[in-house]
Amino acid sequence: MTDNKFSNLNIDQILAGFKNKTFSSFELASYYLARIKNDKLNAFISVNEHVLEEAKQADQKIAQGEMALLTGVPIAIKDILLVKGQRATGASKMLANYIAPYTATAVKRLEDQGAIILGKTNCDEFAMGSSNENSAFGPVLNPHDITRVPGGSSGGSAVAVAADLAPIALGTDTAGSSRQPASFCGLVGLKPSYGRVSRYGSMAMASSLDQIGPMAKSVKDAAYLLQVIAGKDKYDLSASYNTVPDYLNLLKTQDPHKLKVGLPKEYFSDALAPSIKQALDKTIDFLHEQNIVVEKVSLPYTEYALATYYILMPAELSSNLARFDGLRFGHHESNDLNLDDWYKKVRATGFSAESKRRIMLGTYILSAGYYDAYYKQAQKLRTVIKQDFQKVFTKVDVLLTPTTPTTAFKLDEKLSDPLSMYLADIFTVSANIAGICGLNLPMGVDENKLPIGIQLLADAFQEEKLFVLGNFIEQNII
Repeated sequence: MTDNKFSNLNIDQILAGFKNKTFSSFELASYYLARIKNDKLNAFISVNEHVLEEAKQADQKIAQGEMALLTGVPIAIKDILLVKGQRATGASKMLANYIAPYTATAVKRLEDQGAIILGKTNCDEFAMGSSNENSAFGPVLNPHDITRVPGGSSGGSAVAVAADLAPIALGTDTAGSSRQPASFCGLVGLKPSYGRVSRYGSMAMASSLDQIGPMAKSVKDAAYLLQVIAGKDKYDLSASYNTVPDYLNLLKTQDPHKLKVGLPKEYFSDALAPSIKQALDKTIDFLHEQNIVVEKVSLPYTEYALATYYILMPAELSSNLARFDGLRFGHHESNDLNLDDWYKKVRATGFSAESKRRIMLGTYILSAGYYDAYYKQAQKLRTVIKQDFQKVFTKVDVLLTPTTPTTAFKLDEKLSDPLSMYLADIFTVSANIAGICGLNLPMGVDENKLPIGIQLLADAFQEEKLFVLGNFIEQNII
């Protein structure tokens, strides 16, 4: 079978290929491994050395009629998530040679359904960044234009799928870290509701904001992945006990015409790139043509979302990263140092400049005299931002917004200007603060052939609405 027969397969096509004996899991895994070996985009940090052995085992199960939902399907995993026996670096020098002692719940559920882990993808260090330039293993390059960033922090996972190094991938999203790279790389990227997916085995950045989610070529593939990884978990008390719907069945049975769509005026500004505005206008026109109710709504506290995030996130991050002291975890220095000097040397050399910037900011925010002035005020703002969304979702089912203000920017363009980099998350961060779900939907390319994305938002634990409307748009106008 020629390589081009394997190109850009979705999950249904892969499963059909196995069922019809058009190709085997071993052949498919070999195709992806060859592409990863020749990858010039720096998408992967490490590759699972047991891939082909696991693919052979999958082929045996398929031959015996013992197929689970994803038996033999390869998947890439962001190197923030643990896989037992494999390197888990967090894209940091601090954990450069750390071997995971257990497997993250989301990954374990994929393995239980027969998925094969291809390897661990590059990302911003400990998921801190919006460009995937903040990695100890070097920047990831956008496959649509290698002079541009793929987005972050899940840039490696996005590039793995976009460059056909893997059919699907897992990322994480703390402020848009799956949706923004999905937008920059032309993919579907989902941030599930907070608690929909267990965070057990995910390196914590900001524990109240982090969420694991799929990155895929289609809405249906994203639904496949969420179907598998979602649900309660005894190892994560923040994982919801809410029943996980049958997303794949709802894609077939729910009528998108019954959904009401809101356009939050605060998200539609003159600062939007013209190509993104045109994509939104095209989508709105299509919804009108389909007699889907579309109305303008307001989220007045949205303007405070980014400021709120950059107080809450560093505060949580500085606490979470305190564990990396070179004694219990990670990077080591000379044994002849006293304890204070050891800590200083380890953390000075083990963390990147961006990580140190956020750690210092978080420590400052939590210090005596500033906790009440900053952290408590940010928590109050978080509450009113969440209430904003709750009010709007009594009127509409889904919100339509931009995912990013621009298409992918140039490498090094924003590295020296952290504030400019932080503004890249301006349309995505509010979903994490409110704990709701969000989906990036690719909408073609701009005049420079760079992917454009639009964002759909729905209330907490209403991912099926995103899938139903997203699939309808995908099937008809993309």
